[in-house]
Formats: sequence, C-alpha cells, structure tokens
Amino acid sequence: MDWGSVTAEDLMDALREVDWSSPPRPLTEFFSRFTIPRSYSKWNSRLKCNLYYYRTNYFILIIFVLGMGFLRRPLAIVAAMLTAISIGFLNDSFAVTFNEKVTRTVRQFSPHLAAKLRPPIVPVIRGRPSTKRAIHICGKPRWMFVMAFSIASGILWFTSCNLLTVLWALVIGLLATVLHASFRTPNLKARLNTFREEFRAVWRNYSEL
Repeated sequence: MDWGSVTAEDLMDALREVDWSSPPRPLTEFFSRFTIPRSYSKWNSRLKCNLYYYRTNYFILIIFVLGMGFLRRPLAIVAAMLTAISIGFLNDSFAVTFNEKVTRTVRQFSPHLAAKLRPPIVPVIRGRPSTKRAIHICGKPRWMFVMAFSIASGILWFTSCNLLTVLWALVIGLLATVLHASFRTPNLKARLNTFREEFRAVWRNYSEL
C-alpha cells in the first residue's frame, strides 16, 4: 500500500472504521528499531503507516501520560477515562461492541428493557439498505453518547485541575506519539497488517452488496 497517496481524511476514516479491540503491540516491537526518514515523502508514509498499525499503543500512551499528570487528582483520572470512552465511541467497532455487551448484560436482568435498547431497523429496498446504517448505542444515536461523555469529562477536567495542565499533558502525549511514529521504522508485520485490513474492507463491502 502506498501510504504517500493516503490523505489525512482517509486515515481518519480508516481509524474510525477499523477494529480497535485487538491488543496493543508488544513493547519489544514498539521500541524495536528507529531510523531517520530520508525524505519528506518517506516521513509522510511512515507516519501514516505507524499511526494506523500502532493505533492502540498510541491511544494507551496518551491516556497514560494524562493519568500520570494527574496521579494525585482522582477526578482528573476519571475525566481521562471518560475522555477515552468518548473518543472510543467515534470508532464504529468500539461503539458496536460496547452496545452489544451492554445489551447482553441488560438482557440477563430484563429482556423487555434489552429489546428497547436495540437499534432501529433500516428498511431494505431491492436487497440493499435504503440508507447507510447509522451506529446506535443503547437504542440512541451514537453522537448523543459522545456529547454526554465529552461534556461530563469537560466538567470534571474543569473542576479537578487547571485546564492549562490538561493541555500540556495532552501536548506531551501527542508529541511523543508523533515522534515515535516519525522515527519507528515500519516492519514487515505492519505492511502485512495493512494488506490484511484492506482485504477485510474489500470483503466487507462485497458482502454488503
């Protein structure tokens, strides 16, 4: 795959649709080999490839930096967790998995209530959905949960600590992510993983026809 031709919008769409339930890459692989990119195009391709391949590691890294920055502030740690969940809801796989687990848990206590948590049925015309299926969580549109968790985390951030401290911790986490993605040499596993994800995407689109 030519990562140089991948736009930032394509990368964001891929990160939104890809499965995030896979465990992070081992630390021995994450800190294995670093080299300086020879050109801007090499750096651009390496950055996108590593952001996609080590996405779970970078996500944990940013949350870890935020948690370490507010280790003595319990509310700030809760705010970091709510922020992570609100960001996770933006990913299709995470939102669907979260909805299924909540529905399955509720079904054990109240099947009637669990039936109300199911997403609305999309009408099918000539074997195809009339509209693109929207992601629902507990029977409600996904954006409602994203907004609710974002507002709750924002309130906790504001009441638990200085907002400037939050920004500094976030900048440090993002900077560490960009530096690692820029100098970590993509290995064969990253390239094979890219081709496997491409095959899954093509197969998923084919099965929906």
